[in-house]
Amino acid sequence: MLSSKNRLRKKRDINKVFKSGKTVAGRFIFIKIIANRLENNRFAFVVSTKISHKAVVRNKIKRRLREIIKRLEVENGFDFMIIAKPLIVGKNFQEIKQDIDEIFNFKINKIISK
Repeated sequence: MLSSKNRLRKKRDINKVFKSGKTVAGRFIFIKIIANRLENNRFAFVVSTKISHKAVVRNKIKRRLREIIKRLEVENGFDFMIIAKPLIVGKNFQEIKQDIDEIFNFKINKIISK
């Protein structure tokens, strides 16, 4: 579980990331990112009922995403919204991790370094 300082909780913060954040897409997820002027990164995870109508499936996907993000090392000072695509259903932990690693290593580092 992510610590409370790394969670994006307030509706206005989530809306800000959703409306004005830069979007980076992968095979199973897409990520919206915006600078937050804080000393740490904050994350929000979205797995809608379009992915699955079963809460068990949606929660399993969120748990996997949280665990992968917890292990990543990313430059501080950004808010991230991680949104699952329907293709994520049925994928194992390693496939999701590989997709997220590719996104962060190749695409997000370009955005952060600007």
